[in-house]
Amino acid sequence: MTPATTTTPEWLAEAVASGRLDAGWVQVFAALPRSLFLPDVIWPKDPDSGQNVRVDRRRDPSGWAAWAEQDVPIVTQWDDQPDPAAAGQTATSSSSQPSLVAGMLADLDVRPGHRVLDLGVGTGWTTALLAARVAAGTVVGIEYDPAVAEAARARITAVGLVADVIVGDGAAGWPDGAPYDRVQCTYAVRRIPTAWVEQTRPGGVILAPWETTLTHQGALVRLTVQEDGIASGPFLWPVRFMGSRPERTPQIDRNDYLPPGGGWPPGTVESATRLRPADLWDTPYGPAWWTVGLLVPDMVYATSSRKDGTVLGWLFSLRCRSWAIAFFDDAPEAEVYQGGPRRLWDEVEAAHRWWTEQGRPGHEDFGLTVGPDGERVWLRSPDRPLPATLAG
Repeated sequence: MTPATTTTPEWLAEAVASGRLDAGWVQVFAALPRSLFLPDVIWPKDPDSGQNVRVDRRRDPSGWAAWAEQDVPIVTQWDDQPDPAAAGQTATSSSSQPSLVAGMLADLDVRPGHRVLDLGVGTGWTTALLAARVAAGTVVGIEYDPAVAEAARARITAVGLVADVIVGDGAAGWPDGAPYDRVQCTYAVRRIPTAWVEQTRPGGVILAPWETTLTHQGALVRLTVQEDGIASGPFLWPVRFMGSRPERTPQIDRNDYLPPGGGWPPGTVESATRLRPADLWDTPYGPAWWTVGLLVPDMVYATSSRKDGTVLGWLFSLRCRSWAIAFFDDAPEAEVYQGGPRRLWDEVEAAHRWWTEQGRPGHEDFGLTVGPDGERVWLRSPDRPLPATLAG
């Protein structure tokens, strides 16, 4: 394996200068630029417009190469379709932003000789980086999509590296390669599978983006597996990743909750709130909405706008037909309507109030413990689990 570039990207130089990555990673990244693992057609996210733009290497090789080197995420698949001709509704495979990749590898703290399980192979870039880093160690990658796995396997082989790329559901892990020193997941999960803990040796590390049903703005959690088989550790920083395909939230049909044609159903409760979208979902990667997701389970939200500028915030329960709508205009208080067995907006108010009372903690103040009894999110210490309910 010979270096493909001699220029150290700014994002990598900063990671090394800060001490998060050692200098050995510079050689690994130099030998394995992201461009070696991208298809001919890519959809990088333009940082100016926030939109994904289609770039075809066969028509614009210089533009393609420039985007490949930029520190931006690149979509490589839409709507689970291999080689889509145009952008679709949902991005389903991608190459993560390089600075994010470097940050996760720093938190993973993988060393030469380690056995590593890489969940969500995607283009194969991160799997290859890990294979180069562990040298005589072992890397097993798992990819849910057979076509994506085949392409990644070919790219890894082409650069002269060895890694086992398995097609399957990452939640099952890969017991044939266990025990692992490090387990890294590059898609968002809503629970840490028991198999990951069981297949990690005591003292080993599990690193994964973790989210709730409420929002795709999740957080990276770093768990250390203990001798008793319990894994525990802190959330590190907010991230957004594509979700696990088996855990996808079903499409919500508002007609299942509210009668078509207008009018409030019997039992609708009217109230008012001083909370604003900026207090909740409008703040990118904000800890307030993250905390609401932790405390108000099995709920999703959506927004819409009226011509007069009024913003509607919709809440829907995933376990019953409870719903809530808040109408945000210029008035100091927003009208709220809610119905069903749960009072969803009341739950959101209680969760936001709890977050404020706790000193408005950030993502890094929370942690997660995974054991035989399931998962438990805690605040600042494992012996301070979040309240099971805020009712009343």
